[in-house]
Amino acid sequence: MARGDFTLFEEFVDQLGMELHDFDNDTIKLALIDNVVTPTAADATPMWGAGSGVDYDGNEVSTAGGYTANGETVAVTWTEAGGTATLDDDTGDISLSQDGSGFTDAYYGILYNDSAASKNAIGFLDLGGPVSEQDGPITITWNASGILTVAVS
Repeated sequence: MARGDFTLFEEFVDQLGMELHDFDNDTIKLALIDNVVTPTAADATPMWGAGSGVDYDGNEVSTAGGYTANGETVAVTWTEAGGTATLDDDTGDISLSQDGSGFTDAYYGILYNDSAASKNAIGFLDLGGPVSEQDGPITITWNASGILTVAVS
């Protein structure tokens, strides 16, 4: 997978049908993990935090530098136009400054719903790691067409 590819978890489609995500009101976060666990689209019940299923928070990168524990908040919007729904980030890029005491082992970003009771994961971003906060600033730029789009054909 190339650096920056975003992949939805298959469970996300089921979660939409169960109304687990309210993108107008929920807090969505992107947390960074190492490569001890490699996320895949087919992971059963992906989440951030304790619970049954695949739990990614045990693999979070160090928060010694400028990275915030449990990830950075992503101010998302969910819109529809012409039969295409789009999840996008209103705030633009996620930026972390270079920090000599920061993490050195980020491989994936886990996008999850911090407001959901089980902190259900939406998808993951392949960073092509290892990515190091010690080596320089890190900027995550979402695709110009949005984090994800769903179109009626």
